[in-house]
Amino acid sequence: MSRIGKRILSIPSGVTVTVSKSNEVTVKGPLGELSRQFDMAMKITVKNDTIKVERPNELKRNKMLHGTTNALIGTMIEGVSKGYKKTLIIEGVGSRASVQGKKVIFELGYSHPIEYDMPAGINIEVEKNTTVHVSGIDKEKVGLEAAKI
Repeated sequence: MSRIGKRILSIPSGVTVTVSKSNEVTVKGPLGELSRQFDMAMKITVKNDTIKVERPNELKRNKMLHGTTNALIGTMIEGVSKGYKKTLIIEGVGSRASVQGKKVIFELGYSHPIEYDMPAGINIEVEKNTTVHVSGIDKEKVGLEAAKI
């Protein structure tokens, strides 16, 4: 059994986890709500303040899904309770960024400024014109938007 898969996840106070019959896990916490559909082969049980993920057999596919499912549920719980944040630093003479409403304006030495729309669920802050903070509750989206920038 995988080390990550057999790990029992604890649910912090203020966070609620529900599992539907179609294996959709919904995690609600102080920062927001996340939902994700998981493979029907995985058995996800919520008891008291713990979550346990079990696999039906030792097939290679189920072994892979076991650890992945457990890790994804863990990141969902951490996201709605603490959130995720990535910091980007802009280096270069004359390069800077600013936030105007729901847009981030980058001046990176081109003849025109680059406008970047903030996606829903992601917060982008600029500090001292050269430090960009990307934050949100979904680890995957925060990392993706930081990589796009």
